Amino acid sequence: MKTADDTQPLWRRRRLPAFGRLATLLGASIVVTAFVVAIFAPYLTPYDPFAQDLNLRLVPPVWMESSHAAHLLGTDQIGRDYLSRLIYGTRISLLIGVLTVITSGLIGVTIGIVGGFYGGRVDALVMFLITCRLSIPLILVALTVVALVGSSLTVVILTLGLLLWERFAVVARTTTMQVRNLDYIAAAQAAGASRAHVLVREVLPNIASHLVVVATLEMALAILLEAALSFLGLGVPQPLPSWGLMIAEAKEYMFFSPWVIVTPGVALFILVLGINLLGDGLRDMLRTDLRHRGW
Repeated sequence: MKTADDTQPLWRRRRLPAFGRLATLLGASIVVTAFVVAIFAPYLTPYDPFAQDLNLRLVPPVWMESSHAAHLLGTDQIGRDYLSRLIYGTRISLLIGVLTVITSGLIGVTIGIVGGFYGGRVDALVMFLITCRLSIPLILVALTVVALVGSSLTVVILTLGLLLWERFAVVARTTTMQVRNLDYIAAAQAAGASRAHVLVREVLPNIASHLVVVATLEMALAILLEAALSFLGLGVPQPLPSWGLMIAEAKEYMFFSPWVIVTPGVALFILVLGINLLGDGLRDMLRTDLRHRGW
């Protein structure tokens, strides 16, 4: 029997407190803006982000003295336009975040769904793999792999993708165990559907909302880890405009020209904050909907 709430649109049933709605909207705005900037980076940059001009080294931003009107955020230590590099850095960060989430999601979701659906020894093996992964020091392994193989964009993405799958596996396993005994799963099996069909067409769509929340958190973590690796010189190689690499290159000038390290640091903070706010909002909306369903 339907209640009055069941007749309302989904967005009305997933009401959040005023502050929660504002935070979610802010996070979504930051993330959407970052994606727009990353996609249209070639059209938004006033200069080539790789072009050097040693006559314009460490020009300050326009709000400081001795600035140059043509360079809104100034230039770096070898005269490259900081705004252009910041815009292209958005593309690098989001590319790493998205591809890392796709790689780790494919691994973790596959392992988690198989363990949660089959149970028994299969689930015990999955839990053993998750426990082994949690016992591995993430940043140390990433540093070791990149140092041995060499730093490149592909190596960073694959390394992070192969190390950040455990949260996907835990959530996929738990939610699969919650839905595997529901009526629509039994109906699909009774109709003769194969187990692969049940997992892909029945189980996965019904746990996808949980995985979206995990994806936002893992994306923020991947961006931070890439920045940390680049700061240590083992992430994205020069001259790619990674925000972590920009911070690393600017650390020698932070006392005399602090804006060269503050600008990419603030950009990194805002992007990660936006992704986390969006993830928190999605989590709260999901929790509200689950309470509505009585799960």
